[in-house]
Amino acid sequence: MSPVTDDKRSCFSIVVTLAAGLDFSELEETAAAAPQRKVRADGLTAKEAKQSKRFRAAKKAMPPRLEAQEPAAAIDLMKSSASAKFDESAEVHIRLNIDPKYNDQQLRATVALPKGTGKTIRVAVLCSGDNVAAAKAAGADFAGDDDLVEEIAGGMMDFDLLIATPDMMPKVAKLGRQLGPKGLMPNPKAGTVTTDVATTVGEFKGGKVEFRADKQGIVHVPFGKLSFSSGDLLENLLSVVGAIEANRPTGAKGVYWRTMYIASSMGPSVQVDVPQARDQVVAQA
Repeated sequence: MSPVTDDKRSCFSIVVTLAAGLDFSELEETAAAAPQRKVRADGLTAKEAKQSKRFRAAKKAMPPRLEAQEPAAAIDLMKSSASAKFDESAEVHIRLNIDPKYNDQQLRATVALPKGTGKTIRVAVLCSGDNVAAAKAAGADFAGDDDLVEEIAGGMMDFDLLIATPDMMPKVAKLGRQLGPKGLMPNPKAGTVTTDVATTVGEFKGGKVEFRADKQGIVHVPFGKLSFSSGDLLENLLSVVGAIEANRPTGAKGVYWRTMYIASSMGPSVQVDVPQARDQVVAQA
């Protein structure tokens, strides 16, 4: 046997001997003596330190974040925790078991909130002929053909929603640079490409909203204002739940719903019991 091999065996023997003689209580003491995270003088975590005193106080009055609430109770908790000096929006954030990078797992649709959004929506309509007058009569803030296209191309973006008739889509395509970054490009899935401009304008003015799943499979939808009654907010919330259920992507397999939280614009979130919310939607159908 070569001297090199003998040396390796000798070293291995020494290591095994040392390992066998280890006192594991010493290892436990070493682990216990590991450096601890620095604690702020006020006892707050780094995340809590970035939150306002108002928010932290509201959060303390809420049940544990992972404790799901019945929909009506969750709405009452959300309303009671609001303390901002303006009329906050009510928002729902729903995590679904989908992966939007696959076409058959993408979710984009609309829902008509029966009690409205509580917001004034500015609507522009790209159309021609008699549709221009029909759109304005239905409440559109802007309506036109080539003249409106030129205004938008020149930087006029004083609207929250853009509706277009199918024959105007080639002209809309030229506005991609202006509309794309703001998410204002008309889309058939969002109900903003239509031949019936009067009805569509009326629906969006009356509370119809678009929703879509983001890259993480989470849907964010405003469903009213905190000045709404609890009953009105509940009705809007269940409409959102029903619309997401009705537009389930074909590629969504197994468990579709994961979690649902509601929150005011400036308040802490409350988890909503998903099975109970879905049961209430079924009961109303």
